[in-house]
Amino acid sequence: MEWFVVGPEMLGLLFFVGMLAGFIDSIAGGGGLLTIPALLAAGLSPTQVLATNKLQAVGGSFSSSLYFIRHRAVKLGEQKLAIAFTFVGAVFGAWLIQQIHAGFLRQLLPVLVIGIGLYFLLVPKIGNNDRQRRLSAVPFALVTGGCVGFYDGFFGPGAGSFFALGYVTLHGFNLAKATAHAKVLNFTSNFGSLLFFILGGKVVWGLGGVMLLGQIIGARLGARMVLTKGQKLIRPMLVMVSALMSCKLIYDSHGSAISQWLGQIFS
Repeated sequence: MEWFVVGPEMLGLLFFVGMLAGFIDSIAGGGGLLTIPALLAAGLSPTQVLATNKLQAVGGSFSSSLYFIRHRAVKLGEQKLAIAFTFVGAVFGAWLIQQIHAGFLRQLLPVLVIGIGLYFLLVPKIGNNDRQRRLSAVPFALVTGGCVGFYDGFFGPGAGSFFALGYVTLHGFNLAKATAHAKVLNFTSNFGSLLFFILGGKVVWGLGGVMLLGQIIGARLGARMVLTKGQKLIRPMLVMVSALMSCKLIYDSHGSAISQWLGQIFS
């Protein structure tokens, strides 16, 4: 168990960041764009950041999932296989990230996230209505649950968008229903990988708990917006978050080269 002491201003900032990230995450995913830099700014080590980020993300994904389940937007009984595969994939991914270098995935991820944004931007009618299901229960659970769950445990950014994309393209759900179901799997993958980090003793409970409270509030507000606004809100949010996430990931991977290039241009 790890503890970390910061001032009240930083605690207030982390609470606000958690609330905003929870709101964004429950609609389009990508809240980690805000929470990971905030935890780094608080002075945590990279391992502590990954572990503590999972703790606060569990709060947001649980809050929105509970809201969707109570309002009957999600039927848990129909998602048992997907939930089980997601949990196993997330635990395995969280273990594997400790064993190998994830540099290649960091290089590939911006391309994948850009692809999601372009897909929903250039195919405007996708997700407007329910469509015919393309995969039966077991293949869908393996592809969307197991594979995306593994990715979330292994690396994480944009997992909610990948879950939603799987429900739209492979399960045939409309975008609002896909977003609701994606949060349940997102909670499962967050919880599974968090268990691994807890066993490793890397979670900073005080800071993570403050952000978790903010996440719960923000996620509940965002979940309510999903059910009331539907596709009109989710589609532009998905496109915008995908674009911002891609820019952030590209800069993280090639920031020094970009800075040198801009310096040469304006020198």
